[in-house]
Amino acid sequence: MEGTSWNPAKGRDSKAWDRFKPGHWQAAIDLRDFIVRNLTSYVGDESFLVGPSERTMAIWDKLRPYLTEEQRKGVLDVDAAMPSSILAHEPGFIDRENELIVGLQTDKPFRRAIFPAGGLRMVEAGLTASCFEPDPAVHQAFTQYRKTHNEGVFDVYTPEILRCRRSAIITGLPDAYGRGRIIGD
Repeated sequence: MEGTSWNPAKGRDSKAWDRFKPGHWQAAIDLRDFIVRNLTSYVGDESFLVGPSERTMAIWDKLRPYLTEEQRKGVLDVDAAMPSSILAHEPGFIDRENELIVGLQTDKPFRRAIFPAGGLRMVEAGLTASCFEPDPAVHQAFTQYRKTHNEGVFDVYTPEILRCRRSAIITGLPDAYGRGRIIGD
């Protein structure tokens, strides 16, 4: 395989990989080999960087009042009635005319989304702490019809695992993480 360009996703002779130095990484998952052969460290300074564009500064100017208000008040807005998903909210913009990259997580700036699949109690406690009311329909959905992450994890624990967890013999189980735990689902 030495000397040929190979992309695991596209097969042999993919032009996209031509500029990389061949090595063991082509035959096996070997990130270290790929990095050692193909990475060139930059040892210069920051002089190649440019400052923000006028467009970027105009968008930042529109965000500054939100930042100031959030520092003063705390959480500005929460959509407590719509659990987040990729399609839960309409597209959100800061300045639609001038944005080149878009993708707010909700339909407007500084509006937070809720993630009850990661833990309903955590969501409801966060809402209450930020002076927002938990939505009764969301509570009903996640207590009667939909499982949270923890419920799914605890459903597959054996009695032995539960005893070990309670006695702290084992730690680091999937139910112990508040952030990012849906990624592992």
